[in-house]
Amino acid sequence: MSNETATAAGFDSRAFRRALGNFATGVTVVTAAAPGGRTVGVTANSFNSVSLEPALILWSIDKRSTSHEVFEQASHFAVNILAADQIELSNNFARPRDDRFAGVECEQGAGGAPLLADCSARFQCEKFQQLDGGDHWILIGKVVAFDDFGRSPLLYHQGAYSMVLPHTRMTQRAEGQAPSSHFQGRLQHNLYYLMTQALRAYQGDYQPRQLSTGLRTSEARMLMVLENDAGLGLNDLQREVAMPAREIEEAVANLKRKGLIANEEGRVRLSVKGVDETEMLWTIAREQQDKVFGQFSDEQMDTFKTVLRAIIQG
Repeated sequence: MSNETATAAGFDSRAFRRALGNFATGVTVVTAAAPGGRTVGVTANSFNSVSLEPALILWSIDKRSTSHEVFEQASHFAVNILAADQIELSNNFARPRDDRFAGVECEQGAGGAPLLADCSARFQCEKFQQLDGGDHWILIGKVVAFDDFGRSPLLYHQGAYSMVLPHTRMTQRAEGQAPSSHFQGRLQHNLYYLMTQALRAYQGDYQPRQLSTGLRTSEARMLMVLENDAGLGLNDLQREVAMPAREIEEAVANLKRKGLIANEEGRVRLSVKGVDETEMLWTIAREQQDKVFGQFSDEQMDTFKTVLRAIIQG
């Protein structure tokens, strides 16, 4: 039904669903626990905000869902907004299974609702209202607590998973725009200022792409350091990635839980899945480097690298 207008009396549900798929959404897993202890979790992309005062959100569940009984009995539910690397978790809670929580790390939230680990954000909600919405029930929750982890979210668009990338108009100077006035006067000759501004410009495009993989900056850095090593101890890792020990331990735990690394006899090494993830990180890094430095000659780049290495080595 491309390029045609469908009327309410003439369109079929499949065409309607395809048209709705043009609206990109986030992906959530909504969880709850019944008074008897039964827990449920369903994948949903119908999550939306309703009100700031009071803090209200909503989502909807198919009336045929066997999980609705628990949501109806529960005093609370939790909305877990999935991060970009949690596709498997989304699929897990979308498929019929006897125990969808088997092997899934979670903690208990308000009303016993399970809270999933490594999400982009989490909202714990007191059940506020249930409304009839055709073939779905619309559940409105009053937010009583939330966690904002700042991780890049998983998206759903036209029936497929997607991820956040910065829009080109947000990362490129508009054609014909006047140069920034920041480089007037003595600042244009100050090397420290020039280096910091160059780094900010480079990161402005590169870092969002790296974060879109669902990995924190510290986790991505660790994978890229481990790429060609047979295994590094925690002390070696701290030297190579220049991160506090506490942050390294957290990153190791997160990466191990995701199956990207193995920690054997005190040495950390990439798993097969970790090698694939690292290759994707290096592809992003290489594409950004080519984009920024492709305008310079090999001789200019060799000189630039020599200067940088000399500064780093002190």
